[in-house]
Amino acid sequence: MKLSYRLETVASFVTKGSIVADVGTDHGYIPIFLVEEGIAPSAIAMDLRKGPLERAREHVRERGLEGKIETRLGDGLENLAPGEADTVVIAGMGGELICRILEGGRRLWDQVGEWVLSPQSELSAVRLFLWENGFSLEDEAMVLEDGKYYTVMRCGRKGQQTEERPSPAQLKYGPVLLKRKDPVLREFLAEERQKLEAIADTLRESGTEKAAARFREVEAELALAKEAYDEVQGSDTGSGGAGA
Repeated sequence: MKLSYRLETVASFVTKGSIVADVGTDHGYIPIFLVEEGIAPSAIAMDLRKGPLERAREHVRERGLEGKIETRLGDGLENLAPGEADTVVIAGMGGELICRILEGGRRLWDQVGEWVLSPQSELSAVRLFLWENGFSLEDEAMVLEDGKYYTVMRCGRKGQQTEERPSPAQLKYGPVLLKRKDPVLREFLAEERQKLEAIADTLRESGTEKAAARFREVEAELALAKEAYDEVQGSDTGSGGAGA
């Protein structure tokens, strides 16, 4: 099974030997890849929608993996029992939905050793949710695919807050990525600064009260992007991370 660069990065965050539950599996590509590559001995492919789940079943049958990959219809983590999975993957959906799925699976928090998340929006909300609920953000990667930037996170449950609240820049751009001086994040921040500066220039010339209010918001966003960009300047210490 050949994966896109984004999905390959998600798969690389799974620790070898883990039984995996893939929430929102869509076509089932990640579970199939993990099993075929010998990373996961077995997997559970889960989706809320019957159509995508049936496609996943077809792909599993085509690869002869019915004995190693089970497909389940269900909303989020509702049909996953404690002890059934070592790693849960939730990728390719909005951050608010990922937070809702995590909240709905609260009974599994101390049973699942590894959570691999790839929100497509509201990254700050996801990182704040993790911190507020005793998850430790262990690794992050940012990838560029087809002109879009994607972030992948791996976290574990430590049960209590032992770290200071992340700064606004850490919540928005990722504490691990910032500390690593990730080159893809640096590229993203350079583009973000240019985009925000252009918006600020347009708003500055508008002169309306509504534009002035939006200008103040953009100025705050720009200050945060500049702060993060300054932090990632310097020598790279590596980017991304693969599972053990």
